[in-house]
Amino acid sequence: MVALVVVGGSLGGPRALAEFLAGLGDAPPPVAVVQHVHRRSEGAFPVPQDQLGALKGRVARPGAALESGVALCAPPDYHLLIERTGHVSLSIDAPVRFSRPSIDVLFESAALAFGGDVAGVLLTGASEDGARGLRAIRDAGGLALVQDPSTAEAEVMPRAGLRLTPDATTGAPADLGRWLRSYAARPVDGSRR
Repeated sequence: MVALVVVGGSLGGPRALAEFLAGLGDAPPPVAVVQHVHRRSEGAFPVPQDQLGALKGRVARPGAALESGVALCAPPDYHLLIERTGHVSLSIDAPVRFSRPSIDVLFESAALAFGGDVAGVLLTGASEDGARGLRAIRDAGGLALVQDPSTAEAEVMPRAGLRLTPDATTGAPADLGRWLRSYAARPVDGSRR
């Protein structure tokens, strides 16, 4: 079962994120997003609402509940964390790998909170943020998906993810969204892997 999808991206991320989210279809599970932005950015969802289809994109607020059909994005200069209660929290702890928000922080907190019921998606980017968090998701029994580096605007992030999680499912962002939608629609019979 996929109860939560966490997504991280940096350089070129908004376009890749829009393609991925479009691939999820009309009834996706809750989504949490870290898109690297400058700390003085406006704090809007990184993808225009008209490109999200049925999904609603919102900037995360402290204590916001994870909801099906809603994508919550980290606000500029705050880490986004997933709580076991099914809510999010924000933190101004030190940057991780020079990033706040950090993809690793989001992914690692999701792995702790949701274990094998989380899917981590690492998109295009010019840093290695997210690679350790993706491995933590995989180690917890969750799904690891990585944008094919040949389709990425910046290959560093997906390549780092594949170095630490070589068994990750790879593809173009829209293909990853469709794959995850198809995976989530399969009946649960105890033999997912």
